[in-house]
This record gives sequence, structure tokens and C-alpha cells, in this order.
Amino acid sequence: MKKSIKLLRADEPIQKGRRIEDPAVRREQLIIATIDCIAKYGISGTTLSKVTEAAGLSLGLVNFHFASKDRLLEETIRFLAIEFRDTWQKAQKGNKGSDAEQLLAIVDTAFNAKIVQRKRLAVWFAFFGEASNRKTYLRISEDLDTERFDETIRIITAMTKDSAIVQIDPIELTLILESLYDGIWLNMLLYPEEFSREAGKNRVYQLLLSLFPDHFGPLISLSKKAGEA
Repeated sequence: MKKSIKLLRADEPIQKGRRIEDPAVRREQLIIATIDCIAKYGISGTTLSKVTEAAGLSLGLVNFHFASKDRLLEETIRFLAIEFRDTWQKAQKGNKGSDAEQLLAIVDTAFNAKIVQRKRLAVWFAFFGEASNRKTYLRISEDLDTERFDETIRIITAMTKDSAIVQIDPIELTLILESLYDGIWLNMLLYPEEFSREAGKNRVYQLLLSLFPDHFGPLISLSKKAGEA
């Protein structure tokens, strides 16, 4: 009988000294530890020694799986980019409804509790903030970001065909939405007491409702509590 292996959840606390035999799970454990370290120390303050200590694994293991700090950083941002992509695509597949519902799958993912964990947000902005690491982010996530961008344009284009607001430019609206995600994420990271995940999502909802009331009116119910947060 094949022995089952318990995969480490992305939000599962690391248990130091835990012995994990599967290489893929060890790699993920080291990536999760890297996320923790970047959130705590920043990219420049994150070392392989700190990562292995956080993961409860040996320095030899991180060298075996990633060879260098640069390689580990690349795989960490790739992990987060793929996680975001897989989450919104899974949400779309699970909700094969209207164009508006397909767009909400992307919006909801941008405010998914796992995706916008403070540690994850700290990693995104750490890569945005340093020139050399920004290049790494662009190289790794450009295709994944383009995939979401193109899908958003496709959906908005379809909705504008049966909307009275014909002056909406799908590309411009997509750029606005992407800018909203980034801006709200930054505020959530800097001012967690004032900017909540639900409030951020409601702000995007309000924009969509104002532009496409017929499409989103039946789907969106704004939370009064979240809207005031």
C-alpha cells in the first residue's frame, strides 16, 4: 500500500525539528520559512541560516534544494505568483456563471484571506521596493500577471457589449482594478487597523456596481460593517 504524505499547508505554522521525507514538501517548507523571514527581516536581512532555523532544517538541505539565496528568493516569489494564479483560476472553474461572476472570482481572490496574509504582502512589497529584486519579480511573474490582465480585459469587453455605458475602455478599467489591488494591499500592510480585507474588497465592489449596476447588482451585497471599516 502506498504511504500517504501529508502536504504542508501554505498557512500552516512550521514545526521545528519536523522530519519530512518528501522533497517537494521540504521545498515548500523552506519557501514558507523564507516568507516568514522576509516579513520579519526584509530581503537583505534574510539569510539561508535564518531560513533553515525557521524551518527547523539543516543548512545542507536548503543548499541542496536551492543552491543559493538568489535561487531561493526566485522560487519564493514564483510560489506566491502561482498561488495567486491558481486560486483565481480555480474560483472561476468552480463558478461557471456570468461574465460578472467570472470577474468577481478574480476580485475575490485579490482579497482572499490566504493571499493577503500580512507576511505575504510584506514579501510582495519587499520585491517591489528593491531595484534588483524588482527585476526578479518582473521576470518570474510577468506571464502570470499578463494572464490575469488579459482575462480581466476579456470579461470587461464582453460586459461592455451589453452595457449602456459604452464609453468604458476595458484596458483602462483593468489598469484601474490592478492599481486598486496594489494600493489597497499597501494600505493593508501599512495600516492594518484602518484597512481591512473586507473593506478593501467592498471598495472594488462599489466601483464595479457604479459602472455595471445591471451585471453586479444581483450579485453584490455590500457589508455595512466592511464598508465602514
